Amino acid sequence: MYKLSPHWLKQLKTVDKPAYLLIADLIAEGVHNGQLVARDRLPPLRDLAVELELNYTTVARAYAEARKRGLIDSHAGMGTFVRGRTPARSAEMTMNLPPEIEDPLLLGKLRESAAAVLSGSDIHALLRYQDFGGTPADRAAGALWLRQRLPACRAELTMVCPGIQSALVALLSQLARPGELICVESLSYPGIKAIAAQLGVRLHALPLDDEGPDADAFEEACKTLAPKALYCNPTILNPTTLTVSQKRREALVDVALRFAVPIIEDDAYAMLLRQMPAPLAVLAPALTYYVTGFAKCLGAGLRAAYIHAPGLRHAERVAGALRATTVMASPITNRLATQWINDGTAGAMAQAIRKESMARQEIAARRLAGYAYQAQPEGFHLWLPLPNETNVPDFAAHMRAQGVGVVSSAAFSTDGDPPPAVRVSLGGPINRDQCDAALHLLGDALADALAAPHGMHARVM
Repeated sequence: MYKLSPHWLKQLKTVDKPAYLLIADLIAEGVHNGQLVARDRLPPLRDLAVELELNYTTVARAYAEARKRGLIDSHAGMGTFVRGRTPARSAEMTMNLPPEIEDPLLLGKLRESAAAVLSGSDIHALLRYQDFGGTPADRAAGALWLRQRLPACRAELTMVCPGIQSALVALLSQLARPGELICVESLSYPGIKAIAAQLGVRLHALPLDDEGPDADAFEEACKTLAPKALYCNPTILNPTTLTVSQKRREALVDVALRFAVPIIEDDAYAMLLRQMPAPLAVLAPALTYYVTGFAKCLGAGLRAAYIHAPGLRHAERVAGALRATTVMASPITNRLATQWINDGTAGAMAQAIRKESMARQEIAARRLAGYAYQAQPEGFHLWLPLPNETNVPDFAAHMRAQGVGVVSSAAFSTDGDPPPAVRVSLGGPINRDQCDAALHLLGDALADALAAPHGMHARVM
């Protein structure tokens, strides 16, 4: 337990300031000068009140003020502890962004290519309305990119969209009317929840196990609920990082084919993996709308994505939905994406991001050693189950106060019964050192949660 310096008593007797504010200032001063370090235990309220010759209420207000400033934590039955210094830069780990690479040669190539696209183009052509679904050149480049996963991909079935979100809006608006239902994973991409709510489409949650969405539950839904589509994020699922097994993919496709249920395959993370099971679109090409883009393998600011439709009539309908919802993708962005695909820059970026993601997963393995969490070596997020009965919103708020953003499981739940867990993103603008420091703090918080009294029932404050 930290022993108070005589400096505290002297300050309380000489400084003209409310005692509760001054005590909070003195705690902050101790943290700043190193006299108080992370996990130092402060005296209980009554003991501190006696030592400082103050009443209990004043000291309680002081601790409340210090907690509000993010200086201390209180755990029921364990006492009050110093949080320590917050990282100089907040580790924003809520948005699932790819890590930003630091390779000067590759970054230089990006800049040069971007400059060349503008300098070598007819600027007026880039400022006009374009063909719905993309120009022939942009569709051809998109098909070239998709053939890494879909060998039989055809340019005439490939449509260019301003990001995966817009592609999903167009597909849901095309496949389901308000009040109708689509099947989704019980833990799923929050964007699909937001789109469905906006369009009035109902979501039916399929339970998840270690291989993916439950195929028997999907079949039962097809028999009794007549879903209009199956939405699936089968590769490095956001949030749990699960990649659906080949056997489960085949089982899901078998059900979809027997009941003629279209599939929306959101494969945003597919390009990160060097090896993966066959896409659903390969197993059921006549039913599957395959969607991928650059947000997770290059950068979220490059709002370029592609839909590969099952056939020409499907492509025409989706193109109409895209026209109604987004008009067109930005011609300047499309030209840049096409250039980077054709000259190999996009592939080099995906490879560099994969390599950096693997390095950050190694940091996570070291900092979270001994804790059960889920991750893919080539992905840039992880899924961290918390002790049973942990108050997940409080845990997330505690991490935010320390400068580490995590996302509560409730954001991903489609069945209304989220497990105690958080998603942690390892990418974005933070570097490896910041990632390491954030994961260190996360490991400490997890240790505190596990050490809480009454097993695992205490709230993390």
